[in-house]
Amino acid sequence: MRILVMGAGGTGGYFGGKLVRAGEDVTFLARGPHLAALRTEGLRIRSDVEGEWVVPVHAVERAEGWPAADLVLFCVKSFDTESAAEAIRPAVGPGTGVLSIQNGVDNEERLATRLGAGHVLGGVAQVFATIEAPGVIRHVLLGRLRFGEMDGADTPRVRAFHAACGRAGIPAEIVPGITAALWEKYLFLVAQSGMTALTRCSAGALRRVPEARQMYRQLLAEVAALAKAEGTDLGSDAVERGMNALDALGAGAYSSLHHDLICGKRLELEALQGHAVRLGERHGISTPTLFAVYAALKPHLDGTP
Repeated sequence: MRILVMGAGGTGGYFGGKLVRAGEDVTFLARGPHLAALRTEGLRIRSDVEGEWVVPVHAVERAEGWPAADLVLFCVKSFDTESAAEAIRPAVGPGTGVLSIQNGVDNEERLATRLGAGHVLGGVAQVFATIEAPGVIRHVLLGRLRFGEMDGADTPRVRAFHAACGRAGIPAEIVPGITAALWEKYLFLVAQSGMTALTRCSAGALRRVPEARQMYRQLLAEVAALAKAEGTDLGSDAVERGMNALDALGAGAYSSLHHDLICGKRLELEALQGHAVRLGERHGISTPTLFAVYAALKPHLDGTP
C-alpha cells in the first residue's frame, strides 16, 4: 500500500515507523524541527517494550505533487482535524481511505464533512507514545490497532491495511462495529485522561484512594449514559469494564492529556470532556462530574495560563 501518515507524533510516528521497518511505502507529513530531523537523521523509536531502533523515512511538508495515497493514517490532535483534512486533500484520490486514529468520537463526522463520508474509516489505537525530541518517538505502553469502515463493510483497503500491519508486527483487528469500539475507548479515555490530568496522579494512585476511585466511576457512568442517548448501548456492565481496565493498567500509567498539561501544551479538552458536557446538554442528561473536570481544566485549554 501507499500510506501517508498525517501527524508524525507519538501515535503516527510509532505505527508509521513500524510500517517503514517492514518495507511498506510510507510518507510522513510533518513540519518544523521534527520534519528536519526526520529528513536528516531518520525516525528513531525508543521503546520501553521493543528497544531502540532507527529507520530512514520519506518526510514532506506538503501533500501536493505526490501520488494519491491508498490510505492516510490520520493521527493529528483533534483540534487540528479540519486544517489537517485540508492539508491531505491533494493526496486523497477516489479510493483513498482516511483512517482516523484520534481521541474523541466526532472526528470521523468532521472528516466526512471535509472529504466525503466514503473516504473515512474509524480506528482505535491502544498505545502510549510521545515525541521525546525532534525525530525521536518514546514508546512506553502497548501498540495495537482496531479499525474498520464506518458502515461495517469488508473492503479491499481494510484488508490490505490489516495485511500491512501483520507484516509490520502490529497487532491489529478489523472491527465491523467500529462506532461501538470508538465509544468504548471514549468511555475509558474521558475518565482516565480527566482524572490523571486533574489530580496529576497515575492510575496506581487513583485506584488506591477511595474518593478518587468513586469519582472515576462517576465519570464512566455519565459517559455510558451519553453513549446510550447517542444510540450506542455499551451494555449494563460498561462501568465495571471501565473500572477493570483501570485496575489492569500499569501503576505508573497516565494519559496524553496529562502529558500535554504538565508540558504546558494545548489540550484536547474540547474533544474529550467538553464534547461530553455538550452532549449532556443536548440530551438533557446531567453530567456534574464531567462538568467539574472540564471547568477545572479549561484554564489550561490553550497551554499554561
